[in-house]
Amino acid sequence: MRRSTTGQDEATRGIAQLEGYLLAQTYRENARTEAEAFADRLPWLTSAQHEEVVSLYTAERMALTRRVLEATVQRCGELRQEYTDRYEQLRGRLLLRVTVALLAMFAACATASAVLLTVAR
Repeated sequence: MRRSTTGQDEATRGIAQLEGYLLAQTYRENARTEAEAFADRLPWLTSAQHEEVVSLYTAERMALTRRVLEATVQRCGELRQEYTDRYEQLRGRLLLRVTVALLAMFAACATASAVLLTVAR
């Protein structure tokens, strides 16, 4: 049984969302682990201060991760547009060259035919 295209699109989006969620959780856990390691190097902190340092460090790390990911997504969009523009330009040039070559070939064939008809008379 085949699923409809809409169902496949919905499933693909759902999987992408799940993957994004799991990736975000992994980043958050890594940030928290680093924050804990950082705060552990400050033994004079009280428990509340330790938790505040961990919380602030984790929040800063997540904000940095978000900025990096957003910049990466933006750059991907820019590159996609650059490559699309370049592809369109190359495709246009190729089409022009093929058209010119075909017209030259047709002109040569027409000339050759006219010459042959003239000689045959």
